[in-house]
Amino acid sequence: MDCNLKIYLVSSTDSPEFTSLTRFLTRSPIVAFDAEWKPLRSPSSSFPTVTLLQVACRLGHDSDDDSAVFLIDLTLIPLPSVWELLRDAFVSPDVLKLGFRFKQDLIYLSSTFTQRGCESGFHEVKPYLDITSIYNHLQHKRIGRQAPKDIRSLAAICKEVLGVSLSKELQCSDWSLRPLTEAQKLYAATDAHCLLQIFAVFKAKLVEDGITELDSSDLNVGLREILEISNHGNTIVTVKICKALDVIRATSESCQSLANGVVSRKSIRNTMPMDEILLKIVRRYGERILLKESDLRPKNSKRKARRRVASNTVDRDKQLSCCGDWQGPPPWDASLGGDGCPKFLLDVMVEGLAKHLRCVGIDAAVPHSKKPEPRELLDQAYRENRVLLTRDAKLSRHQYLGKNQIYRVKSLLKNEQLLEVIETFQLKIKEDQLMSRCTKCNGKFIQKPLTIEEAIEAAKGFQRIPNCLFNKNLEFWQCMNCHQLYWEGTQYHNAVQKFMEVCKLNE
Repeated sequence: MDCNLKIYLVSSTDSPEFTSLTRFLTRSPIVAFDAEWKPLRSPSSSFPTVTLLQVACRLGHDSDDDSAVFLIDLTLIPLPSVWELLRDAFVSPDVLKLGFRFKQDLIYLSSTFTQRGCESGFHEVKPYLDITSIYNHLQHKRIGRQAPKDIRSLAAICKEVLGVSLSKELQCSDWSLRPLTEAQKLYAATDAHCLLQIFAVFKAKLVEDGITELDSSDLNVGLREILEISNHGNTIVTVKICKALDVIRATSESCQSLANGVVSRKSIRNTMPMDEILLKIVRRYGERILLKESDLRPKNSKRKARRRVASNTVDRDKQLSCCGDWQGPPPWDASLGGDGCPKFLLDVMVEGLAKHLRCVGIDAAVPHSKKPEPRELLDQAYRENRVLLTRDAKLSRHQYLGKNQIYRVKSLLKNEQLLEVIETFQLKIKEDQLMSRCTKCNGKFIQKPLTIEEAIEAAKGFQRIPNCLFNKNLEFWQCMNCHQLYWEGTQYHNAVQKFMEVCKLNE
């Protein structure tokens, strides 16, 4: 994501940041919205309180130079003072709104404003275009027929459409705490700004096709090939986006001779009307979010309504609440005939923790199948003498294993999860263990580092070594399982330093 992204924290209405927000909202033909709130730990009779609203704006051209992200701190700014500004933006016919499954955010946002002194919340967003819909439209073009709706995460869509990795580690952090960390600000801004970038690629593709269906010759081309530009065999995402933007600008300039490139429309505020291209996109793909009265009422827990008062109910609840408390010894303990080497199995709910454990030299496996049944997970842990790590309390109901082979991780963030596991199982982490396992497959490295000649030979056919590494006299390692190559570069040193700090090895 762009390191020079302009981020403004708006915490009062008499600040320069608020003035800039007002200016951008009244001049931007396209705005992306996202929201953050403190995660609820258990079912609640009320909606979460939104504490941060991200507003990513882009002026006239599809250039990051004309973009800015405003982080509206809803814990500090008087909500009635911004209600009208946001309401007008949500329903202005001259502003295309972007979001990622934004209906849920709008429900929580409406509830928050109503509870904080506003006569009403927000009930409508139009014209609107969801990033999931954009992705599905691109998929439809790729296969040439109506594709089933693909439910993907924003991180997965960013990876496929933009070629960039979007970290979601801070998604479940406590967004009610102040001040926000710099990492939280960057995460929140990036989440909103990437919506503008995905739309820019979508718009460029429509312009390239004359906002019509793809030619039959394009129907068998994959999504990556449709969206990317090849440069001597290497995909350069930046080149792709820049070329796409050039197409947009050229087309926009040619449209200016027709009615000066704009369409006269009546706006709620004194907003800049859409140009011809954007108006065509809105007419063809635009959607609308309309909240019903039932949407604004929290759903009561069905489990509570169906609960039977029985003698074993309290015991079962106590069992579930205590399932995260470790009761050893672990299966690798010498007293149980183990080899003393910690080994874990991590389900999908904590799969990000697996790489962190591997980075500090701990054996951390993942399930053999993509969607294993609970019994499969437990059987694999039992066969391989591993402790199953999960955040799923329901797994504790399956008593196929002894109580010393399941541990429920309490922390949400990967760094905190790593420390929790280290402390719970009293793991001894040493500096020479760092980066000693393959983060891809959990395999061990060969004992002897490879020379550059050996590394080039080992990489043939499945991995490319950048030419810039040849003259740096680096050491290479190879995984004995998947044969992935690693070298002692900048990323290696950054990772070592990170885990030395996380594991407190510097102290």
